[in-house]
Formats: sequence, structure tokens, C-alpha cells
Amino acid sequence: MRQTVGERFHLLSRLRSNQVLYALPDARSADAKTRGRPRKYGQRLGTVTDRAHALRQQTAAYQVNLYGKVREVLAVEKTVMLKTLKCPIKVVWVFRKTQWVALFTTDLDLSITQVIEYYGARWKIESGFKELKQDIGSQKCQSRNAQAVINHLHFCMMATTVTWMYADRIKADPQRRHKVKGRTSFAFSDVRRLIAEASLSEDFDRLCHKPTNPMKNSLVAVLLRMVA
Repeated sequence: MRQTVGERFHLLSRLRSNQVLYALPDARSADAKTRGRPRKYGQRLGTVTDRAHALRQQTAAYQVNLYGKVREVLAVEKTVMLKTLKCPIKVVWVFRKTQWVALFTTDLDLSITQVIEYYGARWKIESGFKELKQDIGSQKCQSRNAQAVINHLHFCMMATTVTWMYADRIKADPQRRHKVKGRTSFAFSDVRRLIAEASLSEDFDRLCHKPTNPMKNSLVAVLLRMVA
């Protein structure tokens, strides 16, 4: 990836509990006449689990916006070296009541709050992929022509965008069809159901005109030109 896009991106993910961490190498003085090349890695710090036990007493409370709510988490950070990436990383240990999780990023300028919130936002991306593939049907394309597959994906992405644009403009949140205890937000399928009900009304012909009375400036024609 670095050979393709250079240094324009950073990684943010979760560390394995048995990953071995190393301290940053000691800065060699310019006047030092030590033979050999400078060390790339410092002292071996042990595994991620070892560091979690050692740093647990140094945690502090942080307010983070996670999964739609402001939550208080206990976390601590440390900048270390990772041999698999061959570069320094910032590791953030997040402690729960009985468990903990270690997140890392190659962007050393990110704060603890940013690392936790960015990692938590990844679930929304996964939900978007599910909506695009299963709810809209991008994975059900039967064409074997490359351009046709691309066009099919563009139509699916357009349908997803229009659905969320509709959800952003409605005054009241739709009723959740499959209710979940402790969850008040609506789902993607609930918005699709509202659009399906609206399409059956008589006023829908004003937006999508019948083939017997075509309109050049209809919304459908504009969206088709955007996809093309």
C-alpha cells in the first residue's frame, strides 16, 4: 500500500493480545562514536497483554462519543515500536469492567478520544456495506460484463444515497419494525418501507411521471444522468 499511495494514509485497527511490543530506540548522540548502525528497536516490552496489566493503574477517564452516546471510558496510551509494521505506533488500551481492548494507529498526532471514536465509527461503515449488498442488492448482479457490473454498483449506491437523503428530510423518525430493547434509532429497512408507501400514493406521479407523459426535467432523468 505504501508503494502505491505513499505516506498519504494511516492505519487504525485493533492489536492482537499476543503481539510483541518494543520501546522506541534511544537517540544516538551526534558525538557518539559507537560502531555499527543505530538500533531500529528499543528494549522488548513484552506482549500487549503484559503492557495492559502494567499500565492499568495509569488509566484516566475520557468522555467519548461512541455508538450514538457520550460514554465514559478508562484508557491509557503509549507510543511503541511494532516489528510487523517497522514503524512507531500509538497504542491505546481501553479497559472495561472485566475486559480490555488495545487499539493502535500509525498517526501519532491522534488523541486517545479520537482513536476510540474513529475505531467505533468503523461499525457504521460495515453497516453501510451490508445495506448496499443485501438490502439494495449490489451483490446480486448477474452480468459478466465489467462495465455492466460497475453500472449496477453505481445504481445501487445512488439508491442508498437517495434513501438516506429521504431519511434526513422527514420530520419524524419512522417506527422501527423490529424493535430492540434499549435501542430507539430506526433502521435502513424502515426508511425503505416509508419510501415504498409513499410511492403508492397519488402524489408520487408528480415526481416520477408516467411513460405516457415523459418529462425531460424529472428527478429520475437527473439521477440517471448522474449515474451515467
